[in-house]
This record gives sequence, C-alpha cells and structure tokens, in this order.
Amino acid sequence: MQRRSFIKALFGLPFVVLGSRLNKSELEAKNILLLDTVIAGFQYYQGEKVWRKLKPGEPLRLIREPENPYDEMAIEVYWQGNKLGYIPRVDNSVIAQLMDRGMHLRARISWLNESDDPWDRVGVKVEMSV
Repeated sequence: MQRRSFIKALFGLPFVVLGSRLNKSELEAKNILLLDTVIAGFQYYQGEKVWRKLKPGEPLRLIREPENPYDEMAIEVYWQGNKLGYIPRVDNSVIAQLMDRGMHLRARISWLNESDDPWDRVGVKVEMSV
C-alpha cells in the first residue's frame, strides 16, 4: 500500500465509524414549530365544500399574496388545490418574511372542530425544517 493511500484510509476511518454510530433520527432534519393558529376567512372560500374530506395531519400549501389590497403580508392556505382561507393577519408577519426570503415552510392541519364559529373550524401548524 502506498503511503498516500494509507494516510487517506487512516484519516477516513474515524469518520466512517462515527457515521455508523449516528441513528436515523439524528440524521433527519428537525422541524421547528413557528405557528399554531386558525384559518381566517374559512367561510368565504372552499372550506365548507371540502370540510368532510379534511383530516388532521394532512399537508397544506401556503402561498404568499403580497398584492393583496387588504394585507401586504397575506398568506393563502390551500388543501389539494382548494383555497381554505388565510393565515390570520395578526399571525402572518414573520411567516411572510420567511417565505419572501425563500425559506421552505411546511404547513399541516393540526385540528378540526365542528363549530358554527368559522374562526374555530380548522387549526394550522406551520413548521420550518432545520
């Protein structure tokens, strides 16, 4: 064995051993909960149409709407192409700024409630992977 090959093998060995000791959960990305809120405007969009199909844990799609005439930080919430409403204005500032910076955020349904109050129908969790 040449000296160069031996040194490469020697220095590579501790990293292989260390890598084999890490379990799968340590190698996976961790999620940081940024927001746990409700969907605003649920009664005005397609929420009632798809209500019976929604399930906790299902993914949601967030889309920035900076041209919104009522809120320049607006974030639309979609489930399978159906607009459910918005992240509430009081909660959307930080999430909007992260989205504008290109951060990948994940959203999902956190809870569902058979309430007459549209502000108490669907919970949303927004997380960031690190």
